[in-house]
Amino acid sequence: MLGWLRAMGALLCVMILVSPAVAGEDLLAQGAAAQKTGKNEQAVELLGQYLQDHPDAVEARRLRALALAALQRGPEALEELDRGLKAQPENISLLLAQGRILKGLGRPPEAAAVFSRVIKLDPKNVEAYTERADCLAREGDFDGAIKDFNRAVRLAPRDPWVVHKRGMIRFCQGKYEAAVADFTQAIRMDPQEAGFYFPRGELYLRHLHQKDKAIADFKEGCRLGHKLCCRELEMLEVK
Repeated sequence: MLGWLRAMGALLCVMILVSPAVAGEDLLAQGAAAQKTGKNEQAVELLGQYLQDHPDAVEARRLRALALAALQRGPEALEELDRGLKAQPENISLLLAQGRILKGLGRPPEAAAVFSRVIKLDPKNVEAYTERADCLAREGDFDGAIKDFNRAVRLAPRDPWVVHKRGMIRFCQGKYEAAVADFTQAIRMDPQEAGFYFPRGELYLRHLHQKDKAIADFKEGCRLGHKLCCRELEMLEVK
């Protein structure tokens, strides 16, 4: 009986010593899972509880900021990131999140400045170049956007999305042949991405007057599940 009591006492001591940490890790894991699955209210609450005991947890700050932004609480999200950046002012993940949220709030010049800061810290950061390019394009600086996308393509030549996005900028510039070249390159890299076919089909149909090529793109995009491609086929009365 005495041995059993001693064993139970030892077990209780272990539980007392480790349970706060375990509970904290559970809050972080649950909050991260909630944010990933779009349960943003729950993520904000769980990660907030975790940060009360772990105020320097950068990843928790980032995830909570993303959840707040998804709930259209952008200013609060920026405040959350500011707290993290006070502790780690050169943290790339926090800066990228800050830039994206600023862009989502309709503040592209400020966002571009943040992405420029990331590039200064990490000159090979492809995401920073593509995000800054988007900000520049929103401000009408298409030449600057193309320069950033060219850098991004050099850094990530096998990323079809980088090439596709550069094509979209060229589309906006009215450089249709160059845009088709980018769209075609992206499709060759990933022919199963339905979203690549719609803009090339639109360009063929509306600007290059190559209806047969447009229909071929819409058919393939529709087959892969792109609803806008299917709608275009209906409007063109193509089965």
